[in-house]
Amino acid sequence: MFVIVPSPRQSAEMHKKVISSIEEVRARGARVVVIAEEGDAAVLPVADEVLRIPLAGPLFEPLLAVVPLHIFAMGLSSAKGLDVDQPRNLAKSVTVE
Repeated sequence: MFVIVPSPRQSAEMHKKVISSIEEVRARGARVVVIAEEGDAAVLPVADEVLRIPLAGPLFEPLLAVVPLHIFAMGLSSAKGLDVDQPRNLAKSVTVE
């Protein structure tokens, strides 16, 4: 399971809730990969793996967090032998006037 943990600098209450949710899913046997900002030590005891993103403002944090997920998805698709440049069932439509 991948979890994007919000910054404790922006929303301490939301950060605590997400950490609590991670503890709950780990108690049920899930492996957890956490995407958290640099310096967030609260995620270390609850995560199997931690991917760090640089400190950023609240508007840029989601953009930074999505990059490791995209790289993982691309690597997984390649490992499964799928063409990442031409996904199955992708329909493109072009309108010319």
